[in-house]
Amino acid sequence: MPDFLQFCVSGLTVGAVYALVALGFTIIYNASDVVNFAQGEFVMIGGMTTVFITAAGVPLHFAIPAAILAAMVIGLLLHRLAIEPARGASAVTLIIITIGASIFLRGGAQIVFDKQFHSLPAFSGDTPVMIGGAAVLPQSFWVLGGAAVIVALLWFFFNRTLLGKAVLATAANRLAARLVGINTSFVVGFSFVLSAAIGAIAGILVAPITLTSYDIGALLALKGFAAAMLGGMGNPLGAIVGGLAVGLLEALGAGYISSTYKDAIAFIVILAVLFVLPGGFFGRASTERV
Repeated sequence: MPDFLQFCVSGLTVGAVYALVALGFTIIYNASDVVNFAQGEFVMIGGMTTVFITAAGVPLHFAIPAAILAAMVIGLLLHRLAIEPARGASAVTLIIITIGASIFLRGGAQIVFDKQFHSLPAFSGDTPVMIGGAAVLPQSFWVLGGAAVIVALLWFFFNRTLLGKAVLATAANRLAARLVGINTSFVVGFSFVLSAAIGAIAGILVAPITLTSYDIGALLALKGFAAAMLGGMGNPLGAIVGGLAVGLLEALGAGYISSTYKDAIAFIVILAVLFVLPGGFFGRASTERV
């Protein structure tokens, strides 16, 4: 039983990160119909930028906002320089553009940073807390709590603010939103900035646990995409449930089967969704009139 609890805690911790990455996919997909495979790079940028700013002697509480701001600027540039010029292109073309952006950001990170693994000091120390026989690192509470706060703030933003409702209107029908005076280009750009900020926060929260390096983005994007597909692409609740489910499946698979196949879980999830449940857990069934 303690082993099972330990695997569940580990799975929920990493699953919270996957959920945040999946939320980034969902926000951009809803606003622009773009599947942004550069989403994982925002996680890398958040973690690596914080590491190197703190290494330069800047206190952590100043380094974190600076890293988030850097990711937001890069997210805006991604939209303005790569996505906006290709407006009207096919979905496949836009996917290829985001994959190219991911490769470009990864290469840039090698130059700006380095190829080594890095970590941040734990926010509340390294002494584990025993819960039911499972040793829980204090940083796990930061990850889970941070994810919960982000979800709550997003709910408030989309349901209680004018800009949030403009994003929802753009997601529902971009032409209708434009006709009632909403600047849809601004809304789409804002969705890239928001998703970049969420990814950066995820990278900062998890860096004390899993380490960070210039090339972690590609795998995180894959797992976040698997989580978004499992929950139902475009559904925020599905992104959260899918991320936690992928994290649990990964931890339990590594614990009871073999850690060698840990990273294959995301591929299996994607294949299972495609063959068994194409719409995901919370995907809406669609019909097409011909």
